[in-house]
Amino acid sequence: MRYEELTIEGRNAVIEAFRAGKTIDRLFILDGCQDGPVKSILREAKKGDTIINYVKKERLDQLSETGKHQGVIAYAAAYEYAEIEDILNAAKEKGEPPFIILLDGIEDPHNLGAIIRTANQAGAHGIIIPKRRAVGLTATVAKTSAGAINYTPVAKVTNLVATIEELKEQGLWFVCADMEGEVMYKQNLKGPIGLVIGSEGEGVGRLVKEKCDYLAKIPMFGNIDSLNASVAMGILSYEIVRQRMA
Repeated sequence: MRYEELTIEGRNAVIEAFRAGKTIDRLFILDGCQDGPVKSILREAKKGDTIINYVKKERLDQLSETGKHQGVIAYAAAYEYAEIEDILNAAKEKGEPPFIILLDGIEDPHNLGAIIRTANQAGAHGIIIPKRRAVGLTATVAKTSAGAINYTPVAKVTNLVATIEELKEQGLWFVCADMEGEVMYKQNLKGPIGLVIGSEGEGVGRLVKEKCDYLAKIPMFGNIDSLNASVAMGILSYEIVRQRMA
């Protein structure tokens, strides 16, 4: 399987990528650069959800693979993002209550790839990631997902809190992986559910956590206090699977 090139360098190449409708996750622009082509690129970037970073020349040189960045480097998504509607429709088509994974602040592409792979196997209907402080659908994510990225839709949203509120109106309830919660085996995890997983360091953000209906704890007996995010997601997902099958 071929993975699309992710890093786009040079002014013309970046403008063409925008005009061709590519999803540009992140744009790096030389700080202080204000000429015509750069203004055109910024205008295109502001039409979408692109995150714009103004950086020094040393940073661009470091990111550059060709050495010909001309003050502009873009990171394109390797795969198209889905809409939340697509995820809900996937559940409807299968005649199943929705099972959605929401990720708060997962920045490691290997973790995201592993999560997509496990989500696919556990029968989750899709994954929702935030626009900021999170990795997008890069080539590394695609490779780590072992092809699951082709089958499990991933939607990208500006605000996870607002998204949870919208999904609650559609009948979903939310469980958050958290060490302060009740042991997952004691909880009823059936029905239309959103499973919220945070990053290993920070966990789930306070505002997102407050929107969740329950906190679920994975029992741990070792000497360290946390699990890898993709492993935690896998354990909780399969408790949801077990309860659905029962």
